[in-house]
Amino acid sequence: METTNNKNLATFIHLSTLSQYCIPFGNYIFPILIWSTNKDKSEFIDFNGKQVLNFQLSVFLYTLVLALIAIPIFIATVFSSLPLNALLNEHHFMENHLNIENISGIVIVAIIAVFMFIGLKVAEFFLIIYASLKTANGERYKYPLTIPFLK
Repeated sequence: METTNNKNLATFIHLSTLSQYCIPFGNYIFPILIWSTNKDKSEFIDFNGKQVLNFQLSVFLYTLVLALIAIPIFIATVFSSLPLNALLNEHHFMENHLNIENISGIVIVAIIAVFMFIGLKVAEFFLIIYASLKTANGERYKYPLTIPFLK
């Protein structure tokens, strides 16, 4: 049975990842600080700290892969069908060069990658809240599709 203090600290480790919406890299900095200063106090805190960091690193890796798929495709597509004088005269750029007729199969892959990124970020938010609730009740929660970097 975990003490209330340990449950609160473990819950706060999960919730501290939401600082990413206000502070760049807050989803790594705050959990690492809280976990590293309290991991020796309880196995429950140590377990949850590792779960949070593994999940955040996994989400970063998935985001990086999706960005490496989508960004080069969009750049190549825009600049491949773009004459040099269109860069100088951007008045009718959207009408003349970015229309539905220019979408190819590879662009659809990039669009799917963008939608997967959006879904990943929405799922991340709700999974953090769910993990926080489980942890507040004293349950051990493992995030789905998490790569175990820290064991």
